[in-house]
Amino acid sequence: MMEWLPTSIQHNLDAMLPVFIDHGLSFIGAVIILILGYWFSGKARQWVSFVLGRAPNGDAMLQSFFGSVASYSVMIFTILAVLAQFGVQTTSFIALLGAAGLAVGLALQGTLSNVAAGVMLLFFRPFRAGNYVEVGGIAGTVKHLTLFTTELTTVDNVQIIVPNSSVWGQAVKNYSYHSTRRLDLIFSISYDDNIARTIEVMRDVMRAEKRVLDTPEPLIAVNALNQSSVDMLLRVWVGNDDYWPVKFDLTRAMKERFDTEGITIPFPTQTVHNLGDPQPAATSQPRPGN
Repeated sequence: MMEWLPTSIQHNLDAMLPVFIDHGLSFIGAVIILILGYWFSGKARQWVSFVLGRAPNGDAMLQSFFGSVASYSVMIFTILAVLAQFGVQTTSFIALLGAAGLAVGLALQGTLSNVAAGVMLLFFRPFRAGNYVEVGGIAGTVKHLTLFTTELTTVDNVQIIVPNSSVWGQAVKNYSYHSTRRLDLIFSISYDDNIARTIEVMRDVMRAEKRVLDTPEPLIAVNALNQSSVDMLLRVWVGNDDYWPVKFDLTRAMKERFDTEGITIPFPTQTVHNLGDPQPAATSQPRPGN
């Protein structure tokens, strides 16, 4: 073998060849394990999402959360298998990770708190995927819940990523939890308009809107007496999905009916009384020479 090389070099190559072959096979095996592990992590996410999607009480939020858990778990085992391929003692490595976990945990308290908050959100279920919620002044539709973050989409289709600890640590306002919502509308009329006639007109417009629920009973009342107007309150209950359409349609219908009935919606006015210029006060003039 390679007789043209010097004898010493040939002996060294013959001795190193098994080492290269051994480590080369280990490297190839590690690459194969890493590729398969990455592939299986994606498949694990899909499989868990598929199984939970067929469950009676499963929803997209459960699928996203447990799918990410399954994916991360497969990748952890893949990394351990790659290290074992190179002869690293995984048992001692796991013990080392456990010893270093405390220090890492102290340094990453915020990140670990997101994981804990994600588990609490999944356990208590204050919202589901598809619910419209408001958290800390941020409102949007819930899309995904992962180990670390909650993804919201605003009404103007903007993605917002909120850390789970911020969601769990604040009050959550879930607009989609109940099937019905109360709609309050304020209409201002002039002091010269007849209140009883206005209430009758508002009741007719409200009854013409078929999406308004009969129970709880609607309410029409005088809400406030402002400086230049009388505020009339219309309070009705509608289905959750009908909230905004009914709000827009009732507002337009009420304006058009007020115009037909001659009920005015006044502009803010201010009366200014001019009392005239006051007489100038008498002042003493200094004498010459003083």
